[in-house]
Amino acid sequence: MKKARLPHMGRDSAWLAGADIIAVFLALLGQVVLTRALWTESYGLFVLALDVFATLFLVIDLGLPTLLARDGPRAPHRIWPSIVRIYNLQLKAVIPFLFGALLFVPVFDSELSAHAPIMIVCGLIAIVHIATYAPRSGLRAAGEARLEAWTKILERGLTTAAYLSLYALGVTSVVAYATAFLFGALFGLFFALLWVRKTLRIYVGRTGGQGDMGEAWLNNRTLLLQALPFAITLGVLPYVVRIEKFIVGLELGVDSAALFHVAQLAWLAGLVIPQALRAALLPVLGKVRHHPEEFYREMKASFDICLGLLPVGIFAGAGIVKLFLPLAFPSQYLDGSLGASAVDLFVVLLLGWCFTLLATPTYTALQAGLHPWRFTFFIVIVVGFSAAVGFAFIGWQADEGLTEGLFAAVYASTLSALFALLASIHLSGSWHLVLERGTEWLVAVSCATLACYGLLNGTFFALAGVVLFAFMPQALRAVGSTAQGSTPLKTIEAE
Repeated sequence: MKKARLPHMGRDSAWLAGADIIAVFLALLGQVVLTRALWTESYGLFVLALDVFATLFLVIDLGLPTLLARDGPRAPHRIWPSIVRIYNLQLKAVIPFLFGALLFVPVFDSELSAHAPIMIVCGLIAIVHIATYAPRSGLRAAGEARLEAWTKILERGLTTAAYLSLYALGVTSVVAYATAFLFGALFGLFFALLWVRKTLRIYVGRTGGQGDMGEAWLNNRTLLLQALPFAITLGVLPYVVRIEKFIVGLELGVDSAALFHVAQLAWLAGLVIPQALRAALLPVLGKVRHHPEEFYREMKASFDICLGLLPVGIFAGAGIVKLFLPLAFPSQYLDGSLGASAVDLFVVLLLGWCFTLLATPTYTALQAGLHPWRFTFFIVIVVGFSAAVGFAFIGWQADEGLTEGLFAAVYASTLSALFALLASIHLSGSWHLVLERGTEWLVAVSCATLACYGLLNGTFFALAGVVLFAFMPQALRAVGSTAQGSTPLKTIEAE
């Protein structure tokens, strides 16, 4: 009989990170195509409509796919019934949000009749994307992160191919490009459902009970209450990476906001690494959340992997940005005519990426731990801190000039990332992990800071990042310790 796979952090994070990197580069290619195919006004409407609907509809997720990723490994035979159950609850939740969208969109867009087609398509894109979360979480919980990775690559690849085809045909309709995006999203959903259903066929005939994955799944009321912290978090989370951009637009104008957005695009591309690690670590920690020793061991292994990725991210990120941005974007974003170079702004943001990467174990521990409301509290205070620091720094420097204001924005973003790291350590009760490995923490933070400072100023301080390569051996050992072959696979009978 076919053996069941188990979630493994090293293997799964490699698949998810690799897929996200490919998807990000395809997405950047898609953005380049859109900026060349569409008028500026049409492109701006498309991007804004996507952001509005994605933010408005995100709460429909209800936090349930996160619970599925956390608890699914404890009872794989319940993953498919739980996906169906999640869809039933989300379908009931989508109705009031559709009415809300119908009320909100006329306020957002006074030319509703002219823009109705693009609004409808962008709304459908948001709903389809939310629908993919449950089957993708099911694949990850079932140990098939590789298939989840392929759904992301196929979705983005088909979307980008559709963009290129329309561009080659000389199409300039924004609705056509939005429909191409919807086409890719639908295929991503199709493959996710197909593969999760195929993967879970080995559990046919073994249905079990609703509480097999834990007490949270006993009834819908308990389930929704347990998922509520994650649902609230999803409503707040989009603002974490957008606050500084909004403040820059208010204080410095839309041109400065556009420059900041270009610098942040490369930074957001780099964030797929810690996001992939968190996605792979969540089901692993969720399975052992009631076993402190195993929980702590997995966190330490994750920290080792993060240390090994630090130098790779610093040097690869800086190198790719300095080569890619000049080729992809107009010169005004790089020559300082808008107040600064997007490359220089990115290098400051790169230090914030380092802090975000180091926060991966403790961030995920808050999600998988026994107190999910702490995770919601964590996100809320990070957003509050980012807003306060952003307004203080940017407002203080805006009168000095565009350059000072833009650098104040990236410094505020980096300081917020440091705050998030410290807050996640404290709220997850992980100071013992920091103190136990204090030397490694000190070396990692100091060398990453010096390396980014050197890259910004073009000095030999950049070579401090080379010291971080000393962490590579222990990172490789951590990946090896979570490799598939190191843990016996369970058959259906063994479970």
